[in-house]
Amino acid sequence: MAELALAAQQAAPTRSFAPGWDTLRNEPGPDTVRCLGLYAKLTAGVTVVTALDGAGAPTGMTVSALTSLSAKPPLILACLRGSSRTLTALREHGAFAVSLLTSRQRQVAERFADASVPPARRFTDSPVRRVLGLPVLADALAWSVCLVEDVRQYGDHHAVVGRVLAVEVNSGQPLLWHDREFHALPGARDG
Repeated sequence: MAELALAAQQAAPTRSFAPGWDTLRNEPGPDTVRCLGLYAKLTAGVTVVTALDGAGAPTGMTVSALTSLSAKPPLILACLRGSSRTLTALREHGAFAVSLLTSRQRQVAERFADASVPPARRFTDSPVRRVLGLPVLADALAWSVCLVEDVRQYGDHHAVVGRVLAVEVNSGQPLLWHDREFHALPGARDG
């Protein structure tokens, strides 16, 4: 047994790094194109995050980076582009809504993702309900209304933590985003 331990010690690589050198943090890492290639392979549900701007008008954007964070207390995490009007609005208002889209709502996702479409026009042809004053897409797979708990910048996006105040869950199949395209679950039917 002692011979195995001695052999393991001898086989261990010697470190000749300067003091304070952290090999993971000090490496340049892959370029942006390679990282975006990795991110494209992540599969995510498609959501629309909405808020009210400073004048009380609805604004919103398509988001694929949304996840549950905690059940007690109920928290969700959404990642929004740092330059988005929706991020500015939810920070000013302190609240936002999230609508999870069904596989039948691809056009809604495209409209809310198109920066050339003015905020007011993004809501056309989509039934909207006001819940606790915030706009939610009434025909969504599910929605929630949240208070902003925290916002932190990471690179070119901001991580927004929201405390869930209201929820509705409907039937149907989710709209998915994978490899830079919209998808539906194979063989699934929207109910």
